[in-house]
Amino acid sequence: MRGLRLGLLLAGTAVAVVFAARSVPVYAATPGDKAVESLVPVPDTAPVPPPTARDVAAPPAAPAAPAAAPADQPAAAGPGPAPTAAPAAPAATAAPAAQPAAAPAQQPAAAQPAAAQPVAAPAVASIDQQVADKLREILSGKADHIIEHKSQAAVDAFYAARNYAPLWIDHGDADQRAKAAAEFLAHVDADGLDPADYPLPEIKPDADATALADAELKYTQTVLTYARHAQIGRVHFSRISSDISYNLVPPEPADVLGGLVDTNNLAAALERFEPPHAQFKALKAKLAEIRAAKNAPAAPRIGTGPILKLTKAGMKDPRVPLVRQRLGLAGDSAETTYDKPLAEAVKKFQESHHLAASGQLNAATIAAINGPGHERDADIIIANMERWRWLPRDLGNAYVMVNIPDFTLKVVKDGAVVWKTKIVTGAPGNKATPLLTETMKYITVNPTWNVPPSIINNEYLPALQQDPTVLERMGLKMETNRDGSVRIYQPPGAANALGRIRFNFPNKFLVYQHDTPDKYLFARAVRDYSHGCMRVQDPDKYAEVLLSITNPGEGYTVDRIHKMYGTGEIDIHMKTPIPVHVTYQTAFVDADGKLQLRDDIYGRDAKYFAIMKSEEHKVADIAIETHNATITRPARLPNNVSYANGNGGGLFGWLFGGGESDRQQSRRQTYRQ
Repeated sequence: MRGLRLGLLLAGTAVAVVFAARSVPVYAATPGDKAVESLVPVPDTAPVPPPTARDVAAPPAAPAAPAAAPADQPAAAGPGPAPTAAPAAPAATAAPAAQPAAAPAQQPAAAQPAAAQPVAAPAVASIDQQVADKLREILSGKADHIIEHKSQAAVDAFYAARNYAPLWIDHGDADQRAKAAAEFLAHVDADGLDPADYPLPEIKPDADATALADAELKYTQTVLTYARHAQIGRVHFSRISSDISYNLVPPEPADVLGGLVDTNNLAAALERFEPPHAQFKALKAKLAEIRAAKNAPAAPRIGTGPILKLTKAGMKDPRVPLVRQRLGLAGDSAETTYDKPLAEAVKKFQESHHLAASGQLNAATIAAINGPGHERDADIIIANMERWRWLPRDLGNAYVMVNIPDFTLKVVKDGAVVWKTKIVTGAPGNKATPLLTETMKYITVNPTWNVPPSIINNEYLPALQQDPTVLERMGLKMETNRDGSVRIYQPPGAANALGRIRFNFPNKFLVYQHDTPDKYLFARAVRDYSHGCMRVQDPDKYAEVLLSITNPGEGYTVDRIHKMYGTGEIDIHMKTPIPVHVTYQTAFVDADGKLQLRDDIYGRDAKYFAIMKSEEHKVADIAIETHNATITRPARLPNNVSYANGNGGGLFGWLFGGGESDRQQSRRQTYRQ
């Protein structure tokens, strides 16, 4: 009987299953098997008590052997498949106590193995890591829907270096850096920019990783846009005029973002992209003053009335006390006589505002004293702050600064003005003096004036048709080149249109600074009469000042330069070339700390205002293609005009002296005069 029970039990075990899988036949027990049975261990199939709450509270660290249980309780299930139970013995032949009854075939659910208990889910990645993964995904693809195409590579490199960790987000919310950036950009109007141009997305704490990654990149793009506008301008100069040329250097995205990582002062890290120039900072301070005074009572305005002037009898007018007050003169408020001190103050005001310096209080002077008002002043300041962004960050230890609307030129060294003079600038329209930064390399004494083709075509050829002797009477000479074009030039001399000295800083507009025989123009308040070049009132002194800086120790003085006057060109090369900055400052702060405003003679302010008030302002920082009309088609004689033929040389030779010696080349340069 024991052999039969053991055979049935083995048939239900895993061993029996393996044997079955191998197609091993199962044989019935025989008497010969008893010797083997005695060596095979028999499992304890005694029933065990059901599990308690303590048993299921925490699964055991390792499976334990089943404990003996009373005969009336089922056995606990083992870790493997449940064995097939043998049928119960009849009551008359019950097994002795040492051999407990077999366990039932079905076990209670509570007795399932420990492996069936619920297993904890794997930990979910933090929200910042999810954002980082999403940033990696976006930046490795096409992200120009958020980041400008030209900045994508740099932005991706920045984030890759930090394993795509967010810069503006911490634990799924805006970090302190993001809050500081929002605060800073909300107040960039103090620098002449518009906060509305720098929108920032809302970073919502309950947003998913995709939305947070999108907000992260929009923050980055907005900050990069601000840095570019702060450094090179909100409006590209090509949209203002074709006769403006500066070398704009935008900030590198890596520099912008890298400067924000470890700083404790985000405002300072962003303000460094604003122009460092003293005049820019002075205008910023004046802008703040004007805005602070916006709600303050306006200064009393001077009314209209008859022209007041100095007379022996002394003109009396009730406006006199107010005029005296507005010009900062002390006096009795009851005194209404237009006296000499007041007339001198009016004359000084007129000179500083480029009005006819008569000392008479006329309508134009009254309008200038009253001024355009706070709002208009603020707009003019902002337009000028914008133009300061176009200039190089480093103007040079020594440099020349031209202010076209002020008709002045000054030499600056180590931050101090060492010399200043009056100039004549180009007339409005196609003769306007261009805005540029170039380098002065040499000075020419006794220059030859080669008339540019624009002047030949527009002025001299039409004059020749009316009077074939006009050039000779003007001291000009004409040559016909082999290609049929003509060259008109004026030899050196006192009557030369360039005067006795030319200051050379080669540029694509063909403009220079030079002397002039028309000295009377310097007595006028408004001096926009040239074809684009800048005529200098005292060129000998100007040359002395420049050469004392660039060629120290060589002893160039006004007297020495005078002795060089003659009929042959002489070039004085500068050992240290000096930058020349031609600017357009309709608003500036003078040496006394007062805001000075000048007329917008070329309409540069008006163009800026028009752009900023139109839809164009959305793309105004993008350059547009322009064409320089300074060099036009080669000049050719009309069919009904003839002139003696001179030396040839072709168009290039006509413009620049090509094919001739270096000395002759310098004499063939073309100038707008």
